[in-house]
Amino acid sequence: MAQHKSAVKRIRSSERRTKRNVAVKSTMKTLLKKVRSTDNKETAQAILKETVSFLDKMAGKSVIHKNKASNLKSKLTKLVNKLK
Repeated sequence: MAQHKSAVKRIRSSERRTKRNVAVKSTMKTLLKKVRSTDNKETAQAILKETVSFLDKMAGKSVIHKNKASNLKSKLTKLVNKLK
């Protein structure tokens, strides 16, 4: 168990961050599945726009690495561009 006030505070704050990150990553996975499962190009482009914005926000808050966000955006864009 933590002995110092600052260590106790770190434990509390890390628990809050962990809960937030789990929720945000769950939302990210849902959005990725939506884009990948859509067959209609117009619908996929609309969902892609929302997903790209969400990934940028997550990378800005350091929930995921900026390169991971970039790689995901690239793969999803290629996928949507292949749709007819």
